Amino acid sequence: MIQVDQALAIVAANSSKMPVKKIKVAKALGYVLAETIYSPIDMPPFRQSAMDGYAFIHSDLTSLAVVGISQAGDYSNSTLEKNEAIRIYTGAYIPDAADTVVMQEHVTVKGGSITIDKVPPVTINVRNKGEQIEKGAVVLEKNTVISAAAVGFLAGLGIVTVKVYSKPKVGIIVTGNELVAVGKKLPKGKIYESNAVMLAAALKSVGINKPVIFKVKDSLKATAKVIESCLTQFDVILISGGISVGDYDFVKEALVQNGVEELFYKINQKPGKPLFFGKKEDKLVFALPGNPASSLTCFYVYVLAALKKRLGLTNIHLPKMSRKISAAYNNTTGKTLFLKGFYSDHDVRVLESQSSAMLNTFSTANCFITIPNDVTAIAANEEVTIIPFN
Repeated sequence: MIQVDQALAIVAANSSKMPVKKIKVAKALGYVLAETIYSPIDMPPFRQSAMDGYAFIHSDLTSLAVVGISQAGDYSNSTLEKNEAIRIYTGAYIPDAADTVVMQEHVTVKGGSITIDKVPPVTINVRNKGEQIEKGAVVLEKNTVISAAAVGFLAGLGIVTVKVYSKPKVGIIVTGNELVAVGKKLPKGKIYESNAVMLAAALKSVGINKPVIFKVKDSLKATAKVIESCLTQFDVILISGGISVGDYDFVKEALVQNGVEELFYKINQKPGKPLFFGKKEDKLVFALPGNPASSLTCFYVYVLAALKKRLGLTNIHLPKMSRKISAAYNNTTGKTLFLKGFYSDHDVRVLESQSSAMLNTFSTANCFITIPNDVTAIAANEEVTIIPFN
């Protein structure tokens, strides 16, 4: 049995980045860049008006003849005298001769001329060429997650495709004869299956939206067969249940039969002790505890880190913070504890119902409170490490 830090290091060391592919910018949301992007143009590519108003040469004159118009999308490099202006709209090309734009609200229009009621500072309301970004400058660094804003920025620069890390294909195997699909009648002795739905929802936090779910009976032959099939189809395999030491827990033996290398099995932590992590070539396998709270804890702490590494991210672990604990807590287990907690700007409190089988508290928690295995007691108002997961 290994310690938490050892397990985290093993996961990071054995999770490789996915292959690089080229993708259209319009479909790149949520992917991670596998290249640094440089701007092919100046943005804006010409001087633009930041307002609807009138472009003119800044001077002491306030009465100006309107000699033209510039709409967004038009090009007219009109010549201007100091006593002249052109009607201009937001985003439109500013003629080279003009240096200032006065807002339309600050002028009085009479016939074909205007009077400037409030003279603006020189160069105001002018977006200079390359003001947002200059040609050749870095747009986005490698390993950046492509957000909706990034999609718009890239498209606005005329960039059609980018190189990104592929998203891993994920398969979820659910074991347990006692499980019934949600929506069906619940016979005596059965429980509704929730882990697969929960894990599929958790996968969406890193943009993996279509995991394939398999239900397998509690038998070695059936378990080995579905694992064999999944190893040919998926980059990451999550197995729910069947990894403990009961008479009907066949997952570990089935993994061995399929040539999956054991990297670790069992961690000195609570909840989530019976976690298996292994690999076959570049395929990663996590056999998660069947208890829902244990399963989700292991997902947040270990699976999420592996997925982030595979996606091309550099900061793969959930961030840590410090808070003062609201009440004293004793750790008599000799294990590292991941307690479900709720933190505010000031402190953190341990929530009730820490059972590994229960999600009622987990559903309202917003962090783990971590108590190291060698710490036996935490006093009230003592600072503790928390891991937010909201």
